[in-house]
This record gives sequence, structure tokens and C-alpha cells, in this order.
Amino acid sequence: MLRTLSALFVLPAAILIASSASARDREASAAAPVKIVVTVEVHKGAAVPQITAEDVMVYENNHRQRVTNLAPLRNDRGGLQLWLLIDDGTDTALGSQLDDLRKFVKDQPSSTQIGVGYIRNGTVETAQALTSDHDQAAKSFRLPLGTPGISASPYLSLIDLIHRWPATGLAREVVLISSGIDPIYGSGPANPYLSRTIDAAQRAGVVVYSIYFGSAGHAGHSYWQINWGQNYLSQLGDETGGEFYWQGASNPVSFAPYLSEIGERMKNQYLLTFEAAGEGKAGFQSIKLKTEIPHVTLVGPSKVYVPAR
Repeated sequence: MLRTLSALFVLPAAILIASSASARDREASAAAPVKIVVTVEVHKGAAVPQITAEDVMVYENNHRQRVTNLAPLRNDRGGLQLWLLIDDGTDTALGSQLDDLRKFVKDQPSSTQIGVGYIRNGTVETAQALTSDHDQAAKSFRLPLGTPGISASPYLSLIDLIHRWPATGLAREVVLISSGIDPIYGSGPANPYLSRTIDAAQRAGVVVYSIYFGSAGHAGHSYWQINWGQNYLSQLGDETGGEFYWQGASNPVSFAPYLSEIGERMKNQYLLTFEAAGEGKAGFQSIKLKTEIPHVTLVGPSKVYVPAR
């Protein structure tokens, strides 16, 4: 009799264990691999450490997900595609910064492909297609046209570039030089063109850095428009894993410090792969990156696009 009762208790326990294992298997099979660019940022004065997959924690909608790979971008197997975009509506005083831009391009590692484009009428006019010939890319810079409002919207132009940018497996990043002012939408919160740009960049895994430079014409000295333009550029950097650089409402004396910091950040980037759970259907999911390494912050996009499964 005791043997029979024991069997009755063991059987439901076995069923429960098998059911739990089956649920875990279904959850694992439903996970979608997602890749993002992660930048290692250290507190001032601290050395930048080398990190491994075990050092990274990814939380999707506050649930920790499994990291499957972490690969440095700057190695023999890695690479980067980088576009430098200049808003043709910026003041022609930008000419004083072109030498800094040329030096930045020439200083990039040979594995980095560089393109140069100018924002105009909601599109990007290519001055130099992506190339590993950095000297050739450096020669393609010119003065912006300095025509007020000619960009139409810098955010529509960035969407145009992203949609025409074929996926190659390499990391993709942008340095955008603009006032951030949107002549189509105007000023104020909830800019739909900015929202669409952030979605496009997150879906494509594109990191965006921005450097503020004033617009030509009245907008270049309108504090209201300058303020909102800078807010837009800051949000664009925060949400895509990039950064925004500015010097109040004035044009920077030199781009060199900003470009130097961007170059250093690119030296400390990894391509992170993790298993995203999603909700079974295609859509964006919020993520947070954490690490227990002292004095280190991991910077990446605020959301990722998880395909349907």
C-alpha cells in the first residue's frame, strides 16, 4: 500500500518536471537572436577594460535574457561602415571645421568603410560612397550650400539613408552634423519624423552621433528653434546608442575634441548577440544593459526590433 501511494506522489511530480522542461524548451525555441552595437563607457580617469559575454546582462522588458556572443568590432574579423552627413542648410562657417573632419576620416582604421553625404530635400546626396580609401573620402568634403531650410527635415534624410543602406553584417554608424532643426515639423514635442527615424535606426541597428552646428538664416539665431533642434539630436543619440555634442547655442570653435571622443568610443565597441523573447509577433521591445564591472557603463539602443516567429 505504501509503495502504491509513493507511486501516486511521484507520478504528478514527474509530470510537473517534464511540463516545466517542455515550457523552457518552447521558450528557448521561440527566442530570436538579436544583434546590437554596445559601447563600453568608463568613468573619468578609469581604464577601459576588455569585457566578455559573461560580463554583460541584457534585460528585455525587465526580464534577463541570455547573451550568446560578444565580439569586438575592431579586430581582423570585424569592421564598421560609417557615414558622415552634413546638413546643407548649416551656415557656411562650417568650412572652418572641414580640416578636422578630413583628419578624422584619415585616422580611421583600414577596416572601416567611410561614406560622405549632404542632407538636402529629405534625401542624402552622396559625395562619396562607402569606401576603404580614406584619402579619397577625405577629399569629398565641401562647404554646405548654406540655404536656410534646404534639408526639409534632417530626420527624413536619415531615414532615406538607412532604407538605402544594405545590410552586410558589419556594424553601421552615422556622424550627423546639423542644427537638428526640422523645417517641416517645426518645434515642439512628439516630432513624428524624429520618431520614425529612431525606429528605422533601431530596427537596422544603426548608431547615430550628432554634432551641433547652427543653421543659416533666421533659424540659426532663434533660441526656441535651436533648443528644440538640440533636444531632437540628443534624443536621437540616446535612443540609438550614440551621443550628442554641442556647446550651448553657439557653434563649437573646433570639432576636434568631439571627433576624438567619437573615435575613442568606436575603439571600445562590441557586437552583442542575445536571445530576445519578444511577444511572438514582430515589434519593438525595450532593453537595458548592465554589468557588474566597477566604473563601467554599457551604452546601447533603448529598444530593439524583434521579428515575428
